[in-house]
Amino acid sequence: MGLWETRVVPHIVDRTCGLPQLEPLREQACDGLRGQVVEVGFGSGSNIGLYPPEVTEIVAVEPSDVAWELSATRRAGSSVPVSRVGLDGARLPLADASVDTGLVTFSLCTIPDVAGALAELRRVLRPGGSIGFAEHGLSPDPAVARWQHRLDGLQQRLFGGCHLTRDIPELLADQGFRVELLQQDYLPGPALSKPWGYVSAGRASA
Repeated sequence: MGLWETRVVPHIVDRTCGLPQLEPLREQACDGLRGQVVEVGFGSGSNIGLYPPEVTEIVAVEPSDVAWELSATRRAGSSVPVSRVGLDGARLPLADASVDTGLVTFSLCTIPDVAGALAELRRVLRPGGSIGFAEHGLSPDPAVARWQHRLDGLQQRLFGGCHLTRDIPELLADQGFRVELLQQDYLPGPALSKPWGYVSAGRASA
């Protein structure tokens, strides 16, 4: 990866994915988390402060050293201990059935092996475990979806492999998750923002 992806994109993601209008979606994704949580795509720690009191530990998977550095202040102020355990969501360095719940927010768009990452989340969850998620993805509106497909290649080149065309509920179902709670809508904004603004948030059980 070049300097743009390694040094610049993490700062862009920190700003865009940390927007206040995304906080309700993050809160919904965090609702129901408990015990030891594996957070895939920890980023710069935008979910810190939103974990419910039932959470005892966050084991973070984050490939970007820059994003991890950006999270330092948030981690230092966190009431929940956070440790970095891996770099690749598709290869979690965790034992089978070893964590209570999982969390992934605004990361499934970018993970190269997204099916592998979701399969790994299922593998490491204890029986009865679930994951919270909040992601942008493919719109059900054909007109918006056409623009998402047209822009997808450019989006990936400019923003570190981020896709506009991943169907989040379908990806979860394909890997054996049962979506128990799902909210889908466009983020507030002009019509031109719709290709980037269709979001899915909720909870899925393994």
